[in-house]
Amino acid sequence: MMPDSLIPWLITGFAVIAAILAWLRGGDRGGAQKLAALSQTLERDAYARAGEIQRLHAQNAEQTRALHEHVERGQIDVLDRLAAQTHRQTVDQAEARVGQANALREMAQENGRQLALIREAVQEQLHSAVEKQMQTSFQRVLEQFSAMQKALGEVTAVTAQIGDLKRLFSNVKARGGWGEAQLRALLDDVLPEGAYDSNFRVGDGGEVVEFAVVMPMRGGLKPRLAIDSKFPTEAYERLLDAAERGDADGERTNRRLLEGQVRLEARKIAEKYIRPPVTVEFAVLYLPTDGLYAEIARAPGLIDEIGRLQRVIVMGPSLIPALLRTVHLGYVTLALEDRTDAIARLLGLTRQEMLRMDGVLDKLARQTGTLSGTIDEARRRTRVLGRRLRALDPDDQGEAEPDGAFDAPGSTS
Repeated sequence: MMPDSLIPWLITGFAVIAAILAWLRGGDRGGAQKLAALSQTLERDAYARAGEIQRLHAQNAEQTRALHEHVERGQIDVLDRLAAQTHRQTVDQAEARVGQANALREMAQENGRQLALIREAVQEQLHSAVEKQMQTSFQRVLEQFSAMQKALGEVTAVTAQIGDLKRLFSNVKARGGWGEAQLRALLDDVLPEGAYDSNFRVGDGGEVVEFAVVMPMRGGLKPRLAIDSKFPTEAYERLLDAAERGDADGERTNRRLLEGQVRLEARKIAEKYIRPPVTVEFAVLYLPTDGLYAEIARAPGLIDEIGRLQRVIVMGPSLIPALLRTVHLGYVTLALEDRTDAIARLLGLTRQEMLRMDGVLDKLARQTGTLSGTIDEARRRTRVLGRRLRALDPDDQGEAEPDGAFDAPGSTS
């Protein structure tokens, strides 16, 4: 910033420069005089302005000093107020911190007491719950251990039974006896008593078949249906073993052996037990297990081939009851036919009795008509006599008694 003392000199310098420029342009004496007068005037103005500037500068300095003093006093006042306010806030904060510390201490003590109570209650409940759970778990463990022991005993028994079954099935005669017993149970469950024969001899000097079902027919000679049980266990077990091992070649080989054995047994049954008219035109090859029958049924066209060529039907435990129920239905049909004949005879006798009853009712109707005419004539005579008697009684002259006064209810004149 430019100092205030330089301003008058600058003004004078500008005035001198202006006078010189005017002299250079005019070049006359009058101009010089005017220039000198102008310079003097400018100098006086410059000094006047310098004095005024100095006065203003002093006044400004005085105002600045007063303002500084006022600001300092304000700052001191503000600092005092801030110090007092800070002191009060510090005291209040200290008191508040003391109160908060006391409140927190009391809250902590109360929380400690509550936590102690809760801990005791939780420990008691946890102890009782754990004790109860341990008792329950121990009881469950004991029960499961008992069940496991029982299961182990059952497994041991089943293992022993499986061993017995293996020993049973290893004997051809025992294996055949098991299949025969199963087939006998099915026959007893489905057929009526006396509907089949056991160990039946087919014809004079023929072979003995295990079971022969008596077919439901009328007449003296009733043909039999031969049923023979076969159980080719060896080939079937070898087939299952090969399937479990994943031996495809062994499975195919054993399947062909099983099919060949079933064909052989069907041919034997056809040769031995199909003897019309003692038997029907076909026989039944019974396989005691559904698994064995399923393996035979899986062979394409094997069952149809045996039925077509050997006239033997291959059946398992799930299919033979349907055949036996069909035979049982034939027996039911025969019984219904016999009962129908008895009912027809009874109806004929009833018709004859009804004709006789009709003659008796006709006679009774004629007798009833004669008796009704006699009764009507007697009533008519009674009414005539009553009218004559009323004519003789003077008290009844004005009364008009109807003609039917003596009539019985429902009678006609």
